[in-house]
Amino acid sequence: MRILVLGGSWFLGRALAVQALGRGWEVTTFNRGRSGGDVPGVRAVRGDRAVEEDLKRLADAGSWDAVVDTSSADFAPRRVLAAARVLEGVARRYVYVSTVNAYAGWPEEPLTEGSPLLDAPPDADDDFGRERSPATYYGVQKAGSERAVLAMFGEARSVILRPGVILGPEEYVGRLPWWLRRAERGGPILAPGTPEQTIQPIDVRDVARFALDRAAAATGGAFNLAAPIGRETMGGFLDACLHTTGSTGELRWVTADFLAGHGVRQWTELPLWRTAPGAWAVDATAAHTAGLHCRPLSTTVADTWNWLRAGGRAVEHPRWHDHGIERLKEAALLATCPPV
Repeated sequence: MRILVLGGSWFLGRALAVQALGRGWEVTTFNRGRSGGDVPGVRAVRGDRAVEEDLKRLADAGSWDAVVDTSSADFAPRRVLAAARVLEGVARRYVYVSTVNAYAGWPEEPLTEGSPLLDAPPDADDDFGRERSPATYYGVQKAGSERAVLAMFGEARSVILRPGVILGPEEYVGRLPWWLRRAERGGPILAPGTPEQTIQPIDVRDVARFALDRAAAATGGAFNLAAPIGRETMGGFLDACLHTTGSTGELRWVTADFLAGHGVRQWTELPLWRTAPGAWAVDATAAHTAGLHCRPLSTTVADTWNWLRAGGRAVEHPRWHDHGIERLKEAALLATCPPV
């Protein structure tokens, strides 16, 4: 296989490049060279996908069996459309990494691949949907980007991947690293909701493996990517953080009502905590049937801790600073919260 990874220098893109090289594939990466570093063994093409001349120069470096697009999070659908238009003649297949945010019902409703998507045209610009909430705006933009890929490559040559939360070594958002550092610090730890709450994070390496498998497959399709519903819990996750770090910390479970009443922000101040009924009800049966394997969350926790202890540092990203509750605020809540 000859593949082109749009991105390829950090987190998911880097995991894709590493695994593809491990399969003996020829890997070209396309990025600006400003974040992360090139994986040894790839052919790196420098350029900005927002610049038409750079895209044309990239196409001249082809052809490929598949394009895997990991770098369009900040691009409007029209930018994705422009790249797909240029690459359509030099690539057989386009694997686009989207998000569950593209669904109209997320996070309020359980999801399947048949759930309605948000509405956005394939040529939408950066302002389309901006009047909506930040999460919905992001989903609108990604839904339009999906349509951009389909418009150029068609259903048979397009693979759409819709992951939920991706964790693992080199995570740049900071959800799992924050919990690991909090566990390491020990003492009473504010644990949100109930230990039985189901969660569905997926390991970045499992996303990469499935993306490469679909890049090599003969068919297209759309797939939700998440751990099986009910397999992982918030309690199991936090216990794994304590065990992995060797912490003597004590989990203090606090009700969602108490946290909400004291203005604790879901999803960010206590990462992975969300009470919306559909947040962790993403049906990924189609992907599991097609070969997706999700390693235990405890393995992801342990491997991420090993990466941090070895001096691993994620690519700097503004979302990192959004995650984690302040120490004084946590202490004040722990001092006043009723026992569960």
